[in-house]
Amino acid sequence: MVGFHVGVSTLPRTAVASWGAAARWPRVVLRGRPIGRLRGEEARVGDEVIMRRTNRAIAACALGVVALVAMDLASKTWAEGALSSARLGDLPEVCAADDDGFIRYQRARRPGLVMIPDVFEFEYAENCGAAFGLLRNAPTMVRTAVFGAAATAASIALFWLFVIGRGGPLFAWSVPLVVSGALGNLIDRIRYGYVVDFIHFHYRDAFDYPTFNVADIAITIGVGLLVIDGFRTESPPAPPPGTAEPEPPADGDASTEVPSPDASSTEAP
Repeated sequence: MVGFHVGVSTLPRTAVASWGAAARWPRVVLRGRPIGRLRGEEARVGDEVIMRRTNRAIAACALGVVALVAMDLASKTWAEGALSSARLGDLPEVCAADDDGFIRYQRARRPGLVMIPDVFEFEYAENCGAAFGLLRNAPTMVRTAVFGAAATAASIALFWLFVIGRGGPLFAWSVPLVVSGALGNLIDRIRYGYVVDFIHFHYRDAFDYPTFNVADIAITIGVGLLVIDGFRTESPPAPPPGTAEPEPPADGDASTEVPSPDASSTEAP
């Protein structure tokens, strides 16, 4: 192991990182003893606490993303079969408005399933925009570029921040929600050119909320958790067991010199 080491007797709180030929993560030495390769363990380097989430946590996050994406796609498949049917004849251009400014669906809508009259129902819709219909009327190239780049960048950034240990518990819960929602809608947009929505809330003719899907719900909850985690105040980590953090001397205090144990003392007669 080729590395750099600082004597702990001189700097007792110095953490030293060294790299090995077979190790991709730094091996940290704190107070003269190794504490692992940043796999779920904490180390203090200066004033910063470094922590990498465990492999089990990373695997759980990835499985959560897969499960939520599968749930979203399965719900959309159900909506296509139960709430719509294949259109006969020539299909209209995807997400293109006609002369009257209306966008014709690629599939024919069936009557919706009313769960609560005048309040909640399942109703088929094709969303050419982002979550809740954003950028619905934007050009196709603009939508493709914006949605594809945003979904990819957000997914990679959030998952990387999760791996290296950023954020608290709420951040950890938000990552699979936001990533799965972004990927679920992106898959729809790649294979169809639009996103299948089917959850519709309204109150008679006075209030009509944009139709959405399971991916939109996951994104909304995940973003909410991200916002809450951003206001979280993190308490300073506790020192390792069996160690005591030295208190700095107060200003003006005289330092006490401890005699060396090898020094001999002479007693006057």
